[in-house]
Amino acid sequence: MKKNLLLTLFVAFISFAANAQTHKVVVQLNTSDTLVWHGALKNISNLQTALGPTTQIELVAHGSGIGILIDGKTTQKAKIAELAATGVLFKACENTIRERKIDRSTILTQAGTVPSGVAEVVLKQEAGWAYLKY
Repeated sequence: MKKNLLLTLFVAFISFAANAQTHKVVVQLNTSDTLVWHGALKNISNLQTALGPTTQIELVAHGSGIGILIDGKTTQKAKIAELAATGVLFKACENTIRERKIDRSTILTQAGTVPSGVAEVVLKQEAGWAYLKY
C-alpha cells in the first residue's frame, strides 16, 4: 500500500513538473509618462502574482522611456529595487544613452544595458517571449 502511494505521488510529481511552464515576458517602455511607468511596474507585479515566481520578466527602456532607469528622474526607484530583488531584469538601451548623452553613472544600479532596445525586444519575441508595450 505504501509503495503504491509513493509511486502515485512520484508519477503525479513527474507529470506536474513536465507540465509546468515557465512564462517569459518582455516589456517595452518608450514613454516619459510617469503614470504609465507606475502602471507598467504594477502590471509586472501582477504578472508575478498570477503566473508565479518562475516567471521571467525583462523591462527594456529606450527612447522617451529611459528616464525610468535614471536616478534623479525616475519616480519608480523603490519599486524597481523591489522588483529587481525578485528577479525582474531592467535594461537600458545603449543607443538611447549615447544619443541623449546620458551619464552612465546615473543609470540605476539594478539596470543593465543592451546595445539596442528595439533589437532586444525583437530577439526576445523571436525566442518565444510574450510582449507588452508601454
